[in-house]
Amino acid sequence: MKCVIIDDDKVSRLVIEKYIQKTDFLSVEAVFESPVEAMTFFREKNEVDLIFLDIEMPEMNGVELIENSDNLPQVIIVSAKEKYAIQAIEYDITAYLLKPINYAKFYKAVVKAKDRIAEEKEHEKTKGIFIKSSSSSFIRLLYDDILWIEALENYVVINTAKEKHTIHFTMKALLNKLPNEIFKRIHRSFIVNIDKVNLIEDNMIILKYDGSKKSIPIAKSYKDKLLKEINIVSK
Repeated sequence: MKCVIIDDDKVSRLVIEKYIQKTDFLSVEAVFESPVEAMTFFREKNEVDLIFLDIEMPEMNGVELIENSDNLPQVIIVSAKEKYAIQAIEYDITAYLLKPINYAKFYKAVVKAKDRIAEEKEHEKTKGIFIKSSSSSFIRLLYDDILWIEALENYVVINTAKEKHTIHFTMKALLNKLPNEIFKRIHRSFIVNIDKVNLIEDNMIILKYDGSKKSIPIAKSYKDKLLKEINIVSK
């Protein structure tokens, strides 16, 4: 889980960073002294799973950051005061930790965040998109059924294990309608469902399904980004 720390208290930032490094399923993506700095980061890059957020900070407080942001990830409030706890509940905050925090409470909070993310991903698989099949009918495709998407001149071809659907759409526009944690663009002409990838070898991605196999090239310009976004365990 990629984490961002937003806190004007240097000691607090260092403690949280130390706890993140101690936890094997967490990593520090960025650290900010103020929400104003963080806002720019979130506008440019949205690959974050968890935010550790202080409340009382100059220029903009933590609550104002939440109110002015769309589609924030899981948020754990880390505050020196209890009085904001009720307000935090109204925003569906994952957890509320009082400073100074210890590792046991920290760990309990991040496990809760991890569980919530897992639940959201599982729920996401039951969602889908509707594609137009004729002038008056639409077909629903579950995200979990889509294997890969391929560009074909002014069209895109959506591939499932059993069928193909060709629609008049651009790759960029379609990618914007799909959850970015599931669908990754790996080539100018290809988008893949990362949950369906069996093997990444050299500059190829291999998908295996129903006794069939599909090899898809990874463009160099997309490969580094892809490798940073997937879970890799190396020897």
